[in-house]
Amino acid sequence: MLYGRDDEQRRIDHLLAAARDGRSGALVVRGAPGIGKTALLEYAISAATGMRVLRGQGIEAEGELPYAGLHLLLHPALGEAERLPGPQRSALLSAFGLADSDRPGDPLLVGLAVLSLLSELAERGPLLCVVDDTHWLDHGSAEALLFAARRLHAEGIALLLAERDDPGSLPAPGLPELALAGLDDGAAARLLDHKAADLSNAARDRVLSAAWGNPLALLELPAVLTREGGGITGPGPGPVDGGAATTGPAVPGSEVPLGDRLRVVFGGQLVGLPAATRTVLLAAAAEHRGELDVVLRAVATSGAGPTDLAPAERAGLIRVDGRNVVFRHPLVRAAVLQSAPHGDRIAVHRALAEALSGPDQADRRAWQSAAAACAPDEEVAAELAAAAARARARGGPAAAAAAHEAAARFAPDPAWRTEHLVMAAADAAEAGDFAHAGDLAERALPDAADPVLRSRVLQVRAAADFGRGALRDANAHLLAGAESAAGHDSGQALKLLLDAVHIAWFIDDGGVRPRTARQVAALAVPAGSTAAPAAGLLRSLVGIWEGRHVPAEPFPELVRAACRALGDDPRGQVLVAAAMLAGAQDAELYELASNLVAQGREQGRIAWLPPALSYLTAAEFFLGRPRAAVAAATEALHIAQDTNQPQWTGQLQAILAALAAAAGDDERCRALAAEALEGTPAPNIGGARWALGLLALGAGRPEEAVRHLEALAEGPERHLAHSTRSIPDLVEAAVRLGETDRAERAFARLDHWARWAGQPCVDALVSRCRALLDSGESVEKHYRTALGRHALAPRPYEEARTRLLYGEWLRRERRKAEATAQLRGALRIFEDLGAEPWAHRARTELGATGIETPRARPAGPLAQLTPQENQIVRLAADGLQNRAIAAKLFLSPRTVAYHLYKAYPKLGVASRSELSVVLDARQDV
Repeated sequence: MLYGRDDEQRRIDHLLAAARDGRSGALVVRGAPGIGKTALLEYAISAATGMRVLRGQGIEAEGELPYAGLHLLLHPALGEAERLPGPQRSALLSAFGLADSDRPGDPLLVGLAVLSLLSELAERGPLLCVVDDTHWLDHGSAEALLFAARRLHAEGIALLLAERDDPGSLPAPGLPELALAGLDDGAAARLLDHKAADLSNAARDRVLSAAWGNPLALLELPAVLTREGGGITGPGPGPVDGGAATTGPAVPGSEVPLGDRLRVVFGGQLVGLPAATRTVLLAAAAEHRGELDVVLRAVATSGAGPTDLAPAERAGLIRVDGRNVVFRHPLVRAAVLQSAPHGDRIAVHRALAEALSGPDQADRRAWQSAAAACAPDEEVAAELAAAAARARARGGPAAAAAAHEAAARFAPDPAWRTEHLVMAAADAAEAGDFAHAGDLAERALPDAADPVLRSRVLQVRAAADFGRGALRDANAHLLAGAESAAGHDSGQALKLLLDAVHIAWFIDDGGVRPRTARQVAALAVPAGSTAAPAAGLLRSLVGIWEGRHVPAEPFPELVRAACRALGDDPRGQVLVAAAMLAGAQDAELYELASNLVAQGREQGRIAWLPPALSYLTAAEFFLGRPRAAVAAATEALHIAQDTNQPQWTGQLQAILAALAAAAGDDERCRALAAEALEGTPAPNIGGARWALGLLALGAGRPEEAVRHLEALAEGPERHLAHSTRSIPDLVEAAVRLGETDRAERAFARLDHWARWAGQPCVDALVSRCRALLDSGESVEKHYRTALGRHALAPRPYEEARTRLLYGEWLRRERRKAEATAQLRGALRIFEDLGAEPWAHRARTELGATGIETPRARPAGPLAQLTPQENQIVRLAADGLQNRAIAAKLFLSPRTVAYHLYKAYPKLGVASRSELSVVLDARQDV
């Protein structure tokens, strides 16, 4: 029976009822130790009538074993793994050490496999998953569970996670939480009266005051009265694990935390136990899992055996649950360990290492050996290094980092110690623990005498800086690493400079770009080497910063050569994508970004999808497919937020703001731009400015548009793609204001960019702007030239804007029939694109001709779809089944089916076979 938890129970009941109705949900139950989290999980299990239940738990000692917590949860369901898509099945089974894999698993791909597996189970009926003590989960298990939890939708799954509320707890952004406070006075009194009805009034008041509503304290503190003759010392509630600071008011005159006092209570119960019983308990506490056969093998030489557990069982300190020794509470285990002499703890760890003799116990043996070692030990270091390699192979970078760090601690050779610190730092960065990765790299740096090794240390240090958003620090460490590698390993130096240039492309504090440019100029790469095209691309990009837009060879050819030379290197390909965007190579950018996205999906490299999808979004937009662009950007934004990539989060918010501006969605554009501007990485500022400027221009506010666009064109981000590609907007806005000098200044940059880019679509914009700036007969020549260049490289949005401006000019020249033809063409394109502000302007101009008064065309059926429905419908129309769509979009098949069910009525179809009819070429934008 639970006291004082009626509201909490109702919330759990609602979660279970939703799962029974086919709706999924997750809930994080958060609170201090002893506050009743486990009791609520037990309530959920008891209330889950008609549901299958999977139960897991974080185990403190297994926090360094990759996917140990997830394996415990999913072990009963692994028979269903055969039904998963191949990459997911391989990732999940290799994570559990049950199969080999071509490459280490990605925690996010494992998370997708978890989602798919749970969805498969829910096909047979509603499912409840409960995981207790998630603060003790290994990093891989925690990441995979959270990834799956955020994607629950329509599977009929309820997921409950119990989490300690302290600074070391698992952050779960985006998931609903249930925070547990102490019981109110009435509930606390009822619980105490049920537990200790014979307490005197004075003692009862003392317990209530000291416990401060913590249920565990209310159950255990009465024992102190018996042991200490009625005295209780210790403050109010707070973590009762003895480690963290307490919370709540203290009892007057008390100095001992409640957790320490409760541990003393448990420790006092050990005093009267036989020596052999205490020996077995110490082994069980040190073994953490409490596996009975391992514990008994470890204590056999001391003469202890299974019968020696009975006194501890009778005292209520443990229970033997099948093959495991289970402590009544973590504080009991802590009391056993802390009350044992240091020498006894060392001895029991050594005995446990010897008892863990099986090949499948190598990782646990390595950590027990480490716990028993008191000095550098080559054998222990080697065992830990092997454990790190196994963790890497199973896709557990956090576990690998911990093992490498421990190996460095025990390695007698300084060079070996440094190597392990470098590997630990790299693994920690991959796991997303950037602060720790930076600390490890700093520890390795003083002893990294070898220049190439030093460059690797600095590369990892830069990755840690980049991960936490310190882009300038990341650039500085990359340049230092490239300098260290130069003359020893030009390939390594080039890799670091690729990253350094990519970072410097987006930021500058007055010194970042000049320093990077000097380093690139000093890079010695043989002219005929495979690395030469990439080095040439770097020099060309540096030239853009410095105002030298003319590379040694035509820029499009240089980009293509670099793309071929960099092969499948995702970092290099992302830089090539940035160069293609800057050079308006939109069709090639679409092909490259599509391949990067496809590789990311197929290989499960989910963290690489935000940059790939970001560039795909840009290509989709410029090529005239804004709905596809919104869908890709929305997906990318969610993944960037899930994978904690602030650089791409802000970038994608700015991209979505620009897409909203083109569609005339004022409220959404301003909200997204504000979010992007709040981010720390600099490029979001320029992207947001373009969005706001485009919004103002479309709404007929040229003065506001010039303010935003001119600040972008003349600011520190003037070399970026969103700056150069917004110049035609600035020219048009300045002309509408009558500010021809400002328009001419902007046009000069556009003309320079066009000669450097060598793309017909940019030449078209130059001719359009010339028409705006010129007068007389040459105006029409420029407009016709622009339309001719548009025909060579179609960009529907820009073509429509050219036709609109040409039509407006023709109307002013009183050539109404010709104006009507151009305006009608512009209107059709704008309506197809959903660019309502521009469509409204075209309709207004058409009405002004006096020839026709057009009505707004109803939005097509695709305009009614959400971005995710849009993606799913397109894939279904291509013939993909739900499982394949789910694998591509990191959803469950049930969620895919739900979205199709919602989309069909909007599209006016009854089955997927009709989708291809709806998605004709005109609507597929």
